[in-house]
Amino acid sequence: MGFSLCLSQSLSLFLFLFHFHSTISSPLSSNYSSSSSHLCAHHQSLSLLQFKQSFSINSSALSEYYCQYPFPKTESWKEGTDCCLWDGVTCDLKTGHVTGLDLSCSMLYGTLRPNNSLFSLHNLQQLDLSFNDFNTSHISSRFGHFSSLTHLNLSGSDLAGQVPLEVSHLSKLVSLDLSSNYGLSLEPICFDKLVRNLTKLRELYLSRVNMSLVVPDSLMNLSSSLSSLKLKGCGLQGKFPSSMGRFKHLQYLDLGWNSLTGSIPYDFEQLTELVSLCLSKNFYLSLEPISFDKIVQNLTKLREVNLAFVNMSLVASNSLTNLSSSLSSLSLSNCGLQGKFPGNIFLLPNLESLYLSSNEGLTGSFPSSNLSNVLSLLDLSNTRISVYLENDLISNLKSLKYMSLSNCNIIRSDLALLGSLTQLIYLDLSSNNFIGEIPSSIGNNTLSNLQYLYLFDNFFNGTIPSFLFALPSLQYLDLHNNNLIGSISEFQHDSLVYLHLSKNYLHGTIPSSIFKQENLEALLLVSNSKLTGEISSSICKLRFLEVLDLSDNSLSGSIPLCLGNFSSKLSVLHLGMNNLQGTIPSTFSKGNSLEYLDLNGNELEGEISPSIINCTMLEVLDLGNNKIEGTFPYFLEMLSKLQILVLKSNKLQGFVKGPTAYNSFFKLWIFDISGNNFSGPLPTRYFNTLEAMMTSDKNMIYLNSTNHIVCVHSIEMTWKGVEIVFPRIRSTIRILDLSSNSFTGEIPKVIGKLKALQQLNLSHNFLTGHIQSSLGNLTNLESLDLSSNLLTGRIPMQMAYLTFLSTLNLSHNQLEGPIPSGKQFNTFDARSFEGNSGLCGFQVLKECYGDEAPSLPPSSFNEGDDSTLFEEGFGWKAVTIGYGCGFVFGVATGYVVCRTKKPSWFLRMVEDKWKLKSKNTKKNFRRYGARRN
Repeated sequence: MGFSLCLSQSLSLFLFLFHFHSTISSPLSSNYSSSSSHLCAHHQSLSLLQFKQSFSINSSALSEYYCQYPFPKTESWKEGTDCCLWDGVTCDLKTGHVTGLDLSCSMLYGTLRPNNSLFSLHNLQQLDLSFNDFNTSHISSRFGHFSSLTHLNLSGSDLAGQVPLEVSHLSKLVSLDLSSNYGLSLEPICFDKLVRNLTKLRELYLSRVNMSLVVPDSLMNLSSSLSSLKLKGCGLQGKFPSSMGRFKHLQYLDLGWNSLTGSIPYDFEQLTELVSLCLSKNFYLSLEPISFDKIVQNLTKLREVNLAFVNMSLVASNSLTNLSSSLSSLSLSNCGLQGKFPGNIFLLPNLESLYLSSNEGLTGSFPSSNLSNVLSLLDLSNTRISVYLENDLISNLKSLKYMSLSNCNIIRSDLALLGSLTQLIYLDLSSNNFIGEIPSSIGNNTLSNLQYLYLFDNFFNGTIPSFLFALPSLQYLDLHNNNLIGSISEFQHDSLVYLHLSKNYLHGTIPSSIFKQENLEALLLVSNSKLTGEISSSICKLRFLEVLDLSDNSLSGSIPLCLGNFSSKLSVLHLGMNNLQGTIPSTFSKGNSLEYLDLNGNELEGEISPSIINCTMLEVLDLGNNKIEGTFPYFLEMLSKLQILVLKSNKLQGFVKGPTAYNSFFKLWIFDISGNNFSGPLPTRYFNTLEAMMTSDKNMIYLNSTNHIVCVHSIEMTWKGVEIVFPRIRSTIRILDLSSNSFTGEIPKVIGKLKALQQLNLSHNFLTGHIQSSLGNLTNLESLDLSSNLLTGRIPMQMAYLTFLSTLNLSHNQLEGPIPSGKQFNTFDARSFEGNSGLCGFQVLKECYGDEAPSLPPSSFNEGDDSTLFEEGFGWKAVTIGYGCGFVFGVATGYVVCRTKKPSWFLRMVEDKWKLKSKNTKKNFRRYGARRN
């Protein structure tokens, strides 16, 4: 017992002394640790603070797609504190040197200059400045001084210029990411040095860096140890690299959105570690059956495959049967696949995303059971795969977030069941010939996540169900081209970005809630003359609006003055075919983005406002069919991008003397000032400047906007004597219409320079003299109207060689002599020549005598050979009133709208843009997978 007591006392004393020592020494130990392991060097702390001061914090200086959780990390950097504890800073615990700097998504804005204090941090091993905004700064050569750097990420930070050679000095680099800097370029010399010196490189991300001068085969010189290579959208051109099999460690490969040609090589089968493969949007790349079979058999680790737009027309669809069961994403859109698609693909247990759109020869049946329970994205649009939208199928798609069945082979459907897909974000059932009412039970308060709803180009009738106006997350709503009736209800939320209800039978006024949609970018309510009331000035609260189309309604009142300057982004303003009164707004401000202005078919008065010259991007101006007064608006010559000018049927008067500036209207290919009170001689000097009417574009190109949005314009014109609407105006069309004025004098010879003209109308004027033989030079002419003038003399024999001429009206003049025979002139009847008592020929049933006998003059053209003329010319037929192809974003005017295949004619320009945004939502869904560079 004594021993036990002694042991107990000794142990107590030991514990007391240990606790006392720990208490005394703890502060000292802490101070020592701080000074030796944490506290960064003063000069490095100072460098970081100077770096912080060289940039401002701007919440817009980030990418919403990549930066889910942006945070201004440098705000935690305070003088007098340990920089090793600052956000984004990593230090060596022994030396205190800053070895890592992660400022990704930190909202930095400013110029990254070569003298920035950042470059004094010589011990950096990892540097990430991605997704900030460096305002087109160049990458400094001083980046090459970071000799210890293993990881460098400058992606998505608005860097520009050439990648400096000094980056190749970073011989320890394991990962290099310069992607998504759209102004950045990489020259072949620099790329070759990178390849030669960066032998430890495992990850290379250069997507969207301009590498158009780099030969694709030079990629084969990269380190064979690469595990990730992403060069998406780099402008690579030429034959696909031939020896990809050497990259045996490659796990991620993205060469999509380039211009690679040829066939995918057989040795792809050697990339057995490949997890993700993207070769999409290489439009001249093909995949042969043998190569595809080997890929399927050997690349068993593949999780993601994207071959969209790669030509697979020779690949049998049943060869897809052997795809890896671990596949999570498969995109074979626009691949030319034909035949029955293997049903087992739909049943792959890990399949999350399936894109098969625009394989119009693809058949088969989408199963109704045993589907992957993780399937979240499904696109079968523009295929012939049979789909039964019934309970068995819907109950197996509970995880679905994106579903596109546009122009699909839907056999049976119960649309009311779609309300049970509570995870849906995107739903496209357009162009499917659905009939009846839109079921109200689709909503039923369950689609709270729905952001995109496309039901256009169907035959839905009845009123728009109330649930559509109550969806809390809805951003894109497109119901155009149906048979919907009733009024537009008030929206209960303000989340709308895109609203297209055109081509229905809606009536009433525009609801005030639309003007509260602060993020609205496109508003299209073309509604067959049913909407009434005035255009509220509240519309000018929509400061992000890019497309406004309220045409073909019965709107009254004046045009709000603020429409000229309320949004710097507005590119399309179409108010044609209404009952609007007052004057054209005089408030068009400098720096606006307007490309398309159509006020045709109203009751507008006064003069054309000179402020229109502030619309420097304007391509289409249609002010026809109003009551506009004044003289010819010469100031419009300053609009250097103008391609269509329509001032027809107004009260304009006076001489049209010709250009007041060099290169006036040189891009104009439709010039219509008919139906006014212009007088004096024809504007001969303008004929010398209309360069676009002098050359013929052989390609079938539609009017393109300067911001690369696909534009489609429609316009009402007198074509071949008939008032029609061209729903899609091609840039090959050339029209000059000066008819129904009071022009006098002779037709000038110079008009023969306008060799690209398809239509020339000088009718109903007071023109005198002879018909110029130079008209025979207009070899593309399809319609010529010189009727109701005071022309004399003979019809030039040269006109017989106008091979494409299908409409001719020379009636009611004072012409005489023989009518040319042969060629097109043999197809015209007496109506083309009536009111000219001196003419003779079989066309007017009057025989010619003596030297009046009709004959064909000698010609440089080969007799009977029209091929040259046909190749140089342009055959096309006008379309009568109605919508053409296209969708958003009018009767009586032009349109500009975008998104492919989603809303209608006017709508094509805007449509492609919003389609592009919709495609971006697909990318957002892909966040659940690997990050895309």
